[in-house]
Amino acid sequence: MEWVTGFINDLNGLVWGKPMLIMIFGTGIFLMVGLRFMPVLNLFKGFKLLWAGRDGKNKNEGEISPFNALMTSLSATIGTGNITGVATAIFIGGPGALFWMWVTALIGMATKYAEAVCAVHYREVDEKGSYLGGPMYYIKNGLGKKWLWLGFLFALFGALASFGIGNTVQANSVASALQAQFNIPLWLTGVVLLLLTAAVVLGGIKRIALVAGKLVPFMALAYIAAGLVVLITHFSQIPQALTLIVKSAFSPVAATGGFAGATIMLAVQWGVARGIFSNEAGLGSAPIAHAAAKTNDPVRQGMIAMLGTFIDTIIVCSITGLAIVLTGVWTTGVKGAALTIAAFDQTMPEMGGVIVSIAQAVFAFTTILGWSVYGERCVEYLFGIRSVMIFRVLWIIAVPIGAMGDLSFIWLLADTLNALMALPNLIALLLLSPVIFKLTVEARKKTAAGF
Repeated sequence: MEWVTGFINDLNGLVWGKPMLIMIFGTGIFLMVGLRFMPVLNLFKGFKLLWAGRDGKNKNEGEISPFNALMTSLSATIGTGNITGVATAIFIGGPGALFWMWVTALIGMATKYAEAVCAVHYREVDEKGSYLGGPMYYIKNGLGKKWLWLGFLFALFGALASFGIGNTVQANSVASALQAQFNIPLWLTGVVLLLLTAAVVLGGIKRIALVAGKLVPFMALAYIAAGLVVLITHFSQIPQALTLIVKSAFSPVAATGGFAGATIMLAVQWGVARGIFSNEAGLGSAPIAHAAAKTNDPVRQGMIAMLGTFIDTIIVCSITGLAIVLTGVWTTGVKGAALTIAAFDQTMPEMGGVIVSIAQAVFAFTTILGWSVYGERCVEYLFGIRSVMIFRVLWIIAVPIGAMGDLSFIWLLADTLNALMALPNLIALLLLSPVIFKLTVEARKKTAAGF
């Protein structure tokens, strides 16, 4: 087992190394330039479309409202990466890592837009009327038979990764947070999570989207509100903190207190890596949810989808990062979720830890729901519609196992598979970029598109 762990660890370092980060970042830049910076220039238009698509009462093809499609996507992306991931990036890369997370998010908006455009344009409908889409389908229907092996690889990596990064690891995060803060036994959290997950997941994407549409906005706004308390308390220090973040992005940060110091490369590498881990731009997961949206316009859904990256990183991750920098706890040597808790605790003694722990638990639970959609669609692509219910049962059973288990190896394996998902997706986006650009230009010419 030791040699297997060593092999996976080496593979993880390779797939999440500089070549992968350059490929993800480079693809985003290529798409952004090809789209003539449309995602950034039409950010407010995207929010307008999101608000207009919140009820899902239109007669367009699809299963869930455009709003709930985004909420389902956000339920999977707003998770431990927003609390633990940001803290880890700053702990290793210094305050400058937050700047590179912002850059990654802005570039990632183009990637998310392109993914959703392809997902809706090339989606299919199965025999039960479910709308299927995502990288495996736009590879199959957009690139042709000679590329089917690429779609197979994405679905395989996605199905396997979902049980790790989207299920057992998240359940373990919930159980650990609640045990540390409230001394709740791991087994009890596992049982409760099993029941809650079963109640939602067995209802399929429509029920998941309905729950996500209610829970995600509430949990995100509650966490943002708590974070704003920290920011307002240190309001006078915000200009100084922003200056430190930008300066640290382009110059080494000396060791201070418990902080070991960081080079420019560490700031870039960890900022980009944790930014991608948090918002999943380029991994190919989010378009699976957006393919089910009630819309006949791929471009409109793409403009809504790109908001996921903005909300996840520019808003939610920034709250965490600014709280850590403003309070000065980044120099203490504390790492992980404990660093975020320390930042909130400094402003709200005793309450800070409670708020972060509850947020981490709820974020992780919604990630379990969102990733169940991704895993289910990958399994259906591989084994057909009859495999769906078997998958749902296995998904539910895996939750308490994750809550009570030692998942160091599972985390490593899932993180590796997560990166491997990105390769087929990025190749497909580059090959299909002419279609993406063409659909965008055609939509721009229509008066109804309004951009």
